[in-house]
Amino acid sequence: MARWSMVIDLDKCVACQGCSIACRFENNTPIVSPEEAELGREMLWNEVFPLRAEEGDIASDKAKFLTRPCMHCENPPCVKVCPVQATYQDEEGIVRQNYARCIGCRFCTVACPYGVRYFNWYKPTWEPGLEQHLNPDRVAGRGDLEGPAIRPKGVVEKCTYCIHRLHKARARAEAEARDFRPDEYVPACVQTCTGKARFFGDLEDPNSMVSRLSQDRRAFRLLEEAGTEPKTIYLTEG
Repeated sequence: MARWSMVIDLDKCVACQGCSIACRFENNTPIVSPEEAELGREMLWNEVFPLRAEEGDIASDKAKFLTRPCMHCENPPCVKVCPVQATYQDEEGIVRQNYARCIGCRFCTVACPYGVRYFNWYKPTWEPGLEQHLNPDRVAGRGDLEGPAIRPKGVVEKCTYCIHRLHKARARAEAEARDFRPDEYVPACVQTCTGKARFFGDLEDPNSMVSRLSQDRRAFRLLEEAGTEPKTIYLTEG
């Protein structure tokens, strides 16, 4: 059984925001108004933001950025607090959201130490013309994609490692009467990364790139002291 993981090399990230844009269009996340964004209601499953240097650091002309999708923790606190099991972890370690079960209590939002869960305060809308760019894979999504492809008002949503791409890749392999290959499953942010800073694969496979990079001396996880054991792993700047 695979255990999917993402490794992000911060030394290669150029903060182009390509991952955030790819994520938005791949997963049909709605755009909120500037006023709503100021209230902390922006919908960004993958956010890129600058890091402030600690006091006393030597000044550098190289900007530092962090990109933050869901951590897909091995020990996810969001799963533990959900009263209706709308948030759950599947057999391959991906932390998923069943939108049909979600009651919008936002316990998971409070429990997540990474701030990567987003509540739909309004019915999702798009500027005229942008609705033509909705991902048809999501619009016509199957029932096992955690409910409606476009999430309704009143539910919490989050990065899913583009799990619909996994379903599609496995269905294609089955239709072609062959075995599914792990390298066929690539989230949109990884595919789009211009700096080649993102890697994705099976952490259980010792020969996979993510498995090897997870053992690199530069590897670290956000808030390791929280005991969440994230499967989104970072490589610090060299």
